[in-house]
Amino acid sequence: MASDYLQEFLPDLEEFRAKTMQFHNGQMTIPEYKGFSGGYGSYAQRGGKKHMLRLRMAGGRLTKERLAFVCDSIRKYGIDTVKLTTCQSIQFHNLEAEDLCILIEEAWKAGMISRGGGGDFPRNVMASPLSGVEEGEYFDVQPYAQAMADYLMQFIRAVKFPRKLKVAFSNSPKNETHATFRDLGFVANSDHTFDVYAAGGLGNRPALGVRMAEHVAPEQICYYAKAMVDTFVTYGNYENRGRARTRFLQETLGEEGFLTAYRQKLAEAMKSEKLTISVGEPVVEKAGTKDLLTHRRALPQKQAGLYSVFYQPIGGMIAPEKFFELEDAVRDMDQVEIRLTPEEGMYIINCNSQEAHRLLEITEDGANTLFETSVACVGNAICQVGVRDSQAVLRQCVEAVRKENFADGVLPKIHISGCPSSCSAHQTGTIGFRGAVKQSPDGPLPACAIFIDGCAAQGEEVISEAGKSIVLEDIPKFLVELGSMISKDQETYDTWSVKNHDKLEELIAKYTA
Repeated sequence: MASDYLQEFLPDLEEFRAKTMQFHNGQMTIPEYKGFSGGYGSYAQRGGKKHMLRLRMAGGRLTKERLAFVCDSIRKYGIDTVKLTTCQSIQFHNLEAEDLCILIEEAWKAGMISRGGGGDFPRNVMASPLSGVEEGEYFDVQPYAQAMADYLMQFIRAVKFPRKLKVAFSNSPKNETHATFRDLGFVANSDHTFDVYAAGGLGNRPALGVRMAEHVAPEQICYYAKAMVDTFVTYGNYENRGRARTRFLQETLGEEGFLTAYRQKLAEAMKSEKLTISVGEPVVEKAGTKDLLTHRRALPQKQAGLYSVFYQPIGGMIAPEKFFELEDAVRDMDQVEIRLTPEEGMYIINCNSQEAHRLLEITEDGANTLFETSVACVGNAICQVGVRDSQAVLRQCVEAVRKENFADGVLPKIHISGCPSSCSAHQTGTIGFRGAVKQSPDGPLPACAIFIDGCAAQGEEVISEAGKSIVLEDIPKFLVELGSMISKDQETYDTWSVKNHDKLEELIAKYTA
């Protein structure tokens, strides 16, 4: 992070400390404190006694220096709960107020300024996690995500946004960062340009993004960001927070009206600003090994003889001591770093075969099947606004499915959100669940609404709609019965669901009746 931003934001911490103490002394309500602390990447947890801190790291780059800071912080403050997030960040949980006030300053000085990590600000800029090393990618978008992150920081104190602004970069049609339906998305093309999408988003009244421009030169991307900021501030809804996200501009202005407004702001920025950037795309200059490594979690990179090791802690809840093992292992590995994924996992990139073998052993405790890579938000045991404990639901599902010993692929990755905010992107999951209530003769029961057939792939995007609700205790049973049906037919979910969609609907109807 640029040092001038550090010096600019450091004075803000005096107010943060004061208001955090006021909150703990009962002088601020939970909503009042939430409205303030979110701008620092921190929230009080459910119950108001403990806190979380979200570390900002553009593109999910957990460098060796940042990894060392994470380890030092865990040791120093006895942090017992760490969450990998869907915005490619790390969250520390169960922090005491006094520790939080010290830790947040230490994080900023270590290059992870959490300012704007929550609240009505530009959020952590996302990028495809394997950018720069992935076979088949169009080009490395990571440097542009870094440049964009630095650029957007200037608006945190200068501009009052109606709500948050999420920006993402995608290096291929996999669209892992959902760049085609973020507030602002840059999608790589094979000719080393970007298509630009805007005004998309998940949650209540979701919307796919509008393609604003095609084949934009990478050095021009900040003009497109400035145009989005100016359009949002000019036309965004400052009166109704429920309609204050950019996706609602498609409704209030109409798609054509939005395009016209945006392009006007873009022309103004092009005329009055000097925002052209120049970045170099790093080259991995590391000799790979000739011996072939074949392992489902070791992905060959486009650099010959190098591998990326995939690790997915269940639900993104990584054991704090795992960071110690990783830090000890990679410390002396040349050019090796960690990239956090948008689905609560990580890749350890630039490993030769010997290094990959060691890291595979260290990360054996993670997901073993596609189903076990399922995504879940932190849930209402911690989150103030959560409706259901999505982490508990996922653990129960994994335990039930493991007993059946289904073949890999029989069940798909699922996405579980504790509330309509779609923090797990349940609306784009092959199967998704969202915290809900199910009415019964015995009264309301804790449940989750089911979503099916969502898709994030570029050109194939589907934002699914909520179906009926399944009682929480029945969700593992539903998945086990579904897996049994597919196993009996000796297929995977992807092939079976296409040929037997009526059977899937019948099974859902059985559990939602």
